[in-house]
Amino acid sequence: MVSSPSVENGNTGNGIEKFIPEDEESPKTKRKITLLNGVGIIVGTIVGSGIFVSPTGVYEATKSVGISILIWCLSGLFSMLGALCYAELGTSVTRSGGDYAYIYVAFGPLAAFLRLWIALLIIRPTTQAIVAITFAEYAAKPFFPECKPPENAIRLLAAACLCFLTAINCLSTRWAMRIQDIFTIAKLVALISIILTGLYYILNGHTENFSNAFEGSYNLSSIALSFYSGLFAFGGWNYLNFVTEELQDPYKNLPRAIWIGIPLVTAVYVLANVAYFAVLSGVEMQSSFAVALSFGMKMYGNITWLVPVFVALSCFGGVNGVLFTSGRLFLTGAQENHLPELFSYIHVKRNTPIPCLIFTCLTSLAMLFVSDVIALINYYGQILWFSVAASIAGMLILRHKQPDAPRPIRVHTSIPIIFLCACAFLILFPIPSQPWNTVIGAAITLSGIPVYYLCIKWKNKPHRFTVFTQKMNRFLQQLMDLTLPEATQLLSQS
Repeated sequence: MVSSPSVENGNTGNGIEKFIPEDEESPKTKRKITLLNGVGIIVGTIVGSGIFVSPTGVYEATKSVGISILIWCLSGLFSMLGALCYAELGTSVTRSGGDYAYIYVAFGPLAAFLRLWIALLIIRPTTQAIVAITFAEYAAKPFFPECKPPENAIRLLAAACLCFLTAINCLSTRWAMRIQDIFTIAKLVALISIILTGLYYILNGHTENFSNAFEGSYNLSSIALSFYSGLFAFGGWNYLNFVTEELQDPYKNLPRAIWIGIPLVTAVYVLANVAYFAVLSGVEMQSSFAVALSFGMKMYGNITWLVPVFVALSCFGGVNGVLFTSGRLFLTGAQENHLPELFSYIHVKRNTPIPCLIFTCLTSLAMLFVSDVIALINYYGQILWFSVAASIAGMLILRHKQPDAPRPIRVHTSIPIIFLCACAFLILFPIPSQPWNTVIGAAITLSGIPVYYLCIKWKNKPHRFTVFTQKMNRFLQQLMDLTLPEATQLLSQS
């Protein structure tokens, strides 16, 4: 393996942390994620709740059918450009951890910790909560055909989904991957059914919703906000990079999975939105959180109940994909001493990062108390795209500072530059209309600085505190049958 990134304890002469090469044939290394599994992670994680929630957010910001469909096309293109950049990052920095690992190499430990900090507090729990809430909305709907399901019932069902899938991921990586593959197929079946129904409706002459398609109420700020909803639906295009160490032949399979997965998702998303707009008016689109359910009620009659079932299955697989990659992100952070030592433990026999999975489940459960899904998407959008932009900027910096480093995949320089310009648009233009989101997001991010110096850089902590944490770690290690930290540099699969 080229440049497996176990990071040295200290800085190199140019201030950038180097990776210690690792022998790919190490007995600790067991790559069990195949190309099919990789495509399943990309498609299964992207196609979660977004396509069933975000159409409302995209249209609500623009009030234009034509602009909405264009935003879906551009969101797919934007995700493809980002994924190509991540293919270079993922094959030159072959450590699991995604953005965290790349920012660590390019900008150093403090910047990487801040990326991990916002992932812990905002990005990962918010994403998982949104997908779980959407699962619960659709899963409960068949039992409440004439009214909206009770909010507490939705939250309890979302919590049950998170807890069940956390248990599966703790028990076996293989089971988690099987769930991912099966539910990826189920969600594609659901979306293809929606697409075929919409096309049949259009071919029967129902094109009135597409007249004056580009009329609406939109400006640069509202278009940027609509991209947050569209790009939220594409969230997951970079998640395969979080498990690079477990991917078979990553130099070939990482870009292959990207080239297969993202164009497939883009085509499905655009056609699904065409189907939605053919059947639903703008008013119906705005008034419905569960867009696919409104679509099914108008088109499927007595079998409308099948729509929420298939959508729930789709979201169920989405929750599984986010949980799986979140555990690997936090495990990598712990191995670099940026999270408590307990997070670097894995199960002795099952080789799963149980403490990380339990933690990400608990933070996601806390997010379930926020009921406004669109507000959640807009809230963390700027922070998310700033961190992605930092990773791509880091790629350009590494090209300059480490020009001779092996890069099995190297994209044309114009691609990251275009991507960074698009990120700047997404970050800057929503500020005038929603300044408090920016202020709060920046405050949460910067709050990680004192935490970093207090918890990470401060080595001479009080003796009582050190003894207490060591005893607690030993107790939890014995309770959950976990390995020692030094045995967890690379994950294997049971």
